[in-house]
Amino acid sequence: MKRYLFVFSIVGLLFSACQGQKSGGNEMVDAVDSTQAIDTMTTSLQEEIAEDTPMPKAADELFDDFIFNFAANKKLQSSRIKFPLKVLRGEEVSYIKNGQWQMEYFFMNQDFYTLLFDSEEEMERVQESTSINHAVVEKIYLDAKTVKQFVFDRINGLWMLQEVVHMPLNESHNASFLAFYEHFSSDAEYQSKHLAETVKFVGPDPDDDFAQMEGVITPDTWEAFAPELPSGMIYNIVYGEPQKETGRKIFVLRGIANGMEIELSFKHEGGKWKLTKLVT
Repeated sequence: MKRYLFVFSIVGLLFSACQGQKSGGNEMVDAVDSTQAIDTMTTSLQEEIAEDTPMPKAADELFDDFIFNFAANKKLQSSRIKFPLKVLRGEEVSYIKNGQWQMEYFFMNQDFYTLLFDSEEEMERVQESTSINHAVVEKIYLDAKTVKQFVFDRINGLWMLQEVVHMPLNESHNASFLAFYEHFSSDAEYQSKHLAETVKFVGPDPDDDFAQMEGVITPDTWEAFAPELPSGMIYNIVYGEPQKETGRKIFVLRGIANGMEIELSFKHEGGKWKLTKLVT
């Protein structure tokens, strides 16, 4: 408790000092500086608390449990990397030494992360499977058309980062869908042209907090239902060995701390991807 009180007192003093500078300088710059300083201290506090909290042994059973600990705990992260860490760029191979590694937060600095699945069965299976011993976290740069893969293996019961792989987007096992999604995520007109004749909708019932309602979305009503989709850079986690791309995809936006989840189901038919179902 003393640690919390001490840090919050410092944050309060810092904010007051920044506020006091406004009369002698640019108010907008001072406000931005104070916000950045507080954000930096908050992040430092979170990291300090995480490092003082050992990861439960059970977290190595499910990759999702492990990766959240890995991304939040600098000390744990450093201990779970096979140094020197191999980095592959095509045929070029380089290595990162322990002292050269920079903390990788993955999606922890945002409110959600994204996933891609080929079916609802796969989505349900991998989230609860303790038999998976290989996983890949992908940073997908849609604008740059590249993918950065962080390859993990569970060795003697412990998840370890084994290597980092850089590849062109067109070599990804999700290449066709990702090329489509880049356009779909940022163009409302393109979206309306890539909807199935009717899109099944499942969402919360406004009259009952514990029930869901089902219906259909037609192209002329899509605008009222269309969720805001991330673009530019998204994440994906491949559980186990990647499968060959199929004609179906489920794109999932999953909240990190707010319980939010949105699922968009797509089917490749007639030579193009179409949205067939939206679950909110």
